[in-house]
Amino acid sequence: MIVILKENPNRDQLESLIHWLQDKGVTVHSTVGSHKTILGLVGDTSSLDIGLISALDIVENVKRVQEPYKNANRKFHPEDTVIDLGTTTIGGGSLTIMAGPCSVESEQQVVAIAKAVKASGATMLRGGAFKPRTSPYSFQGMGAEGLRLLSIAKKETGLPIVTEIMEESQLPLFDDVDVIQVGARNMQNFNLLKTLGAQNKPVMIKRGMSSTYEEWLMSAEYVMAGGNEQVILCERGVRTFETYTRNTLDLAAIPVLRKLTHLPIIIDPSHATGKADLVAPLAVAAVAGGADGLLIEVHNDPPRALCDGAQSLRPEAFDELAGKLYKMHDFMKTL
Repeated sequence: MIVILKENPNRDQLESLIHWLQDKGVTVHSTVGSHKTILGLVGDTSSLDIGLISALDIVENVKRVQEPYKNANRKFHPEDTVIDLGTTTIGGGSLTIMAGPCSVESEQQVVAIAKAVKASGATMLRGGAFKPRTSPYSFQGMGAEGLRLLSIAKKETGLPIVTEIMEESQLPLFDDVDVIQVGARNMQNFNLLKTLGAQNKPVMIKRGMSSTYEEWLMSAEYVMAGGNEQVILCERGVRTFETYTRNTLDLAAIPVLRKLTHLPIIIDPSHATGKADLVAPLAVAAVAGGADGLLIEVHNDPPRALCDGAQSLRPEAFDELAGKLYKMHDFMKTL
């Protein structure tokens, strides 16, 4: 249920209403916008009398929300969420470009790539330390050592880090990580999501390969229900009958999610296609479609990459693409 208040509600009446709702066993989330204040009520609201609440002087309207996700719902939070990382922001009309290698391989490699992508306009460094792979014989990442090397690259460039966590026990290793990524395979690892909800770092949730929008938003809800409202959604392609590309990138997710939720939306064209030559056109299309940012894999020697070299751009190709992305972003602002 949401309670929409009149402009500039009386403070004493508002506090009295919130206390009354809490006494009824309902959790109240308050969102203060430029013109409206909205109270999002989470819990068993079936016993609440809508007519009684609507009759209050400070209340403009009361609506029941049918969707099972509450905190992630745009009805609860009409204004877009903006995540501040100090040197960059995610959401709120900015364009965030997260770029770097699929997997950290050495200090020299990750630092060189970090410097290259920053020079081209990247605002965050992505890199895998823990790598979930379909085959147990594939390179699984450098683990804790990979995180240490990412921290070195962060110190060298000032770029915030986004990297993937595999399980709850790894969380103490992520002190220097700025955005914790939950991979597609872990999107419905609810114990992990609950753990991440109890900490205060931003969490980026990749869409499961066969997940619906509602399932995806319910994963975000798990994190937000734990008290962490800094959630980002990342579309990385879904599994379909098509075999030419690694996955099928669902660009319709951008306008759909924009309608359903206030959370920032990131597009990953690298994992979606698995082909370096398809990354640029889909990245440009994602910006034109209104995405808040891109997650792009860059490697200085793709043929020798230990992970996903076929979908990685060389630094010079990324440089050309980044220029196009910022031009498209500026152009879309004029429409």
